[in-house]
Amino acid sequence: MSRQSAGILVYRIENDVLEVFLVHPGGPVWAKKDSGAWSIPKGEFGEEDAFAAAKREFEEETGMSIEGEAIALSPRKLKGGKIIYAWAVEGAVDPAGVRSNLFEMEWPPRSGRRQNFPEIDRAAWFPVDEALQKINPGQAGFIEELAAKLNRRG
Repeated sequence: MSRQSAGILVYRIENDVLEVFLVHPGGPVWAKKDSGAWSIPKGEFGEEDAFAAAKREFEEETGMSIEGEAIALSPRKLKGGKIIYAWAVEGAVDPAGVRSNLFEMEWPPRSGRRQNFPEIDRAAWFPVDEALQKINPGQAGFIEELAAKLNRRG
């Protein structure tokens, strides 16, 4: 079975502009990367229902739950073969309130030292055009599809 992830693309319309909520991966590998590094809150799952996994991952990565009508977006297959399933949900999420779970990794490399880092180090709202520059290119189609479904641009 291919690796698979599920996530939620939260959106809002502010002053008639479509904005999406993206998160930046934590840890030293991503610390100085910006364009092309941001993501929808998502994570891998196995046999559980994909939408349930998306909601669980959103809560794990942001510390917040999200409710509302979900718009199914077309799954995206990444170059490495992983498939990402995503849903768009309109919501009011405060980036300052993000409280991410932690992951452990060896840092610095080959040092033998293990350290904990937040899975998400920051979050922000972006208009569509800026979001398309910030997001990992493999996930850009989610934003484009949402904008088309809502008949809006950034």
